[in-house]
Amino acid sequence: MLLHPMLLLHLMGRTDGAGSGGRRRESPNLVGPIGRSSPVTTHSGQAPAIDVRGLTKQYGGKHVVHSVDLQIGRGEVFALLGPNGAGKTTTVEILCGVRTRTSGSVTVLGHDPANYARRFRDRVGVVPQNTGAFDDLRLTELVGHFGKAYSRPLPATEVIHLVGLSEKADALCRTMSGGQRRRVDVALALIGDPDLIFLDEPTTGLDPEVRHQFWDVVRMLAQRGKTILLTTHYLDEAEALADRVGVMIGGRLAAVGAPTDIGGRRDAQITVSFRRTMELAGMPLPPLPAGSTVSADGDTIAVGTAAPTALTRLLIDWAAAHGVSELPGLRVHRASLEDVYLRMISDYGRSGDAMEEMAS
Repeated sequence: MLLHPMLLLHLMGRTDGAGSGGRRRESPNLVGPIGRSSPVTTHSGQAPAIDVRGLTKQYGGKHVVHSVDLQIGRGEVFALLGPNGAGKTTTVEILCGVRTRTSGSVTVLGHDPANYARRFRDRVGVVPQNTGAFDDLRLTELVGHFGKAYSRPLPATEVIHLVGLSEKADALCRTMSGGQRRRVDVALALIGDPDLIFLDEPTTGLDPEVRHQFWDVVRMLAQRGKTILLTTHYLDEAEALADRVGVMIGGRLAAVGAPTDIGGRRDAQITVSFRRTMELAGMPLPPLPAGSTVSADGDTIAVGTAAPTALTRLLIDWAAAHGVSELPGLRVHRASLEDVYLRMISDYGRSGDAMEEMAS
């Protein structure tokens, strides 16, 4: 039975040394500065489930994680986003207690994960990208076996029911679909009845229907009061599940906020676009709301505005006055989480290049 290293280390104990000064020989990820991130406050009055201050991880003098400050409230679903090599996995592994930090303070459920005490492991569940191969084990047998790693495990049948696999309780794992196997991974994380669950890219490779079924499992866990830290490359997943999201770029936490607010998304201009018909070709646009911006791409006109309803009404009346009853391609678009995320990545690329030129 082959286990994912993060899960194996979580169950059996860390092997890279204790405390904040431990080292492992690994290939460094090169990073660049983008400015210190601001502390984030918890969304409830309770002590946060995760409290990180100035977290830094270096390999060979290179920063993989740099001066990260983050608080995640109890019962919160938090999504950590970022491109490959941004430092997400390293950060999560430090929070899980399977990797040591270079400096900074980290408190998870009131414990320093670097000490990796049994009482800490009992309260944390981990769902890595791929747990391992259990083809020749039956589900009840597998979940019960994992329960032995915890002080007070839940009954295996209860956990299997929670993840919606009661009908597969006696089935061999090799008979299960990809979506069912992902639910098995969640069952293995839940058997110890954790307060905090780490989900590392849990739906990568799943088809859209199965992804949405897995989202229902995550929502069920949130309703049961579990704190969830989710890493994902799917922006729609973060938007559907998370109370807040954080974007890591180049080892730093670039932004944190609600999916609707992050990166100034709530205050960003809304775009109203349409295609000019022959009747409207050459006709000047009507007077637009203050602050509007206009751009053209062929016969498509896009107007950025803070007053989309008033603008849409103006355009419809303007078109009707010129004998056009329907504006073709009329669309109202607010900046999506993906739009904001890609802009952050692009902005970081430009600032990183500028800093490299200054340093050369």
